[in-house]
Amino acid sequence: MNERSVKYSTFVIERNYNASPERVFSVWSDPSAKARWFPKADEFDFRVGGREFNRGGPPNGPIYTFDAFYQEIVQDSRIVYTYTLDQGETRMSVSVTTVEIERSDNGTKLTYTEQGAYFDGHDMPEQREQGTTFMLDKLDLELQNE
Repeated sequence: MNERSVKYSTFVIERNYNASPERVFSVWSDPSAKARWFPKADEFDFRVGGREFNRGGPPNGPIYTFDAFYQEIVQDSRIVYTYTLDQGETRMSVSVTTVEIERSDNGTKLTYTEQGAYFDGHDMPEQREQGTTFMLDKLDLELQNE
């Protein structure tokens, strides 16, 4: 039997976007806009209690499953969701994510906070933070391409 472990971690990423809070919120809440910077969802129900689900991965590589449930949505201001991340049949992590969207002098300040439990060494918080940083870079490109 493999050794079981849980690593807990919280990371926060702050970004400033040259777009209105309404526009930043819309690229999270509109499925076609979100699919341009985040893996396209097989299911996308953006409402409190709704689910966002996608499964995929690189060619000939492992299959990852992202399964999220929206816990709180405040129009143009805040999105809170919980999600699991699996690789094949292996649960890698469970997270709570809060996305805060605030008007700033230059447009919008976004604060992304993720609190996670990472299981049995299948994923590490540093890898998740790096992947999230890459995702938020893609979000910035989407906002610039308006």
